[in-house]
Amino acid sequence: MLRSARPADYDAIAAVVDDWWGRPVRASLPRLFLDHFHATSLIAERPGSGDLAGFLIGFPSPSLPGEAYIHFVGVHPEARRSGLARTLYESFFALARDHGRRVVRAITAPANTASIAFHRRMGFTVSGPVPGYNGPGTSLITFTRPL
Repeated sequence: MLRSARPADYDAIAAVVDDWWGRPVRASLPRLFLDHFHATSLIAERPGSGDLAGFLIGFPSPSLPGEAYIHFVGVHPEARRSGLARTLYESFFALARDHGRRVVRAITAPANTASIAFHRRMGFTVSGPVPGYNGPGTSLITFTRPL
């Protein structure tokens, strides 16, 4: 089941995100994203149990009126390759269109080859790595997808 996120969903996400990634990543997803962008973020629950199966944290850009941004996406390891990530993205694309957005953007680390391949399959243009994207010594891959 897919639904809009609520601020209270943060605790469930924070409890699993490091496990799902297999490394510490929770610092990249502070509570403020669910406090301020829950209405445009999505939660996927396992049928019957209501347990967290996946999530997408995204928002229409307040500074770039034609754009939306996907900040963080997670899918339970047991639900991977089920089409859930695609469903989350396609639902967000519809939400972004409803907000008058024409482009969706996202980023990832160059080492995240699974994310890069997934974004390509979803129709994103992949660019980079962009040196210094998040300051000196950081390089990130950027994704752009017209809606």
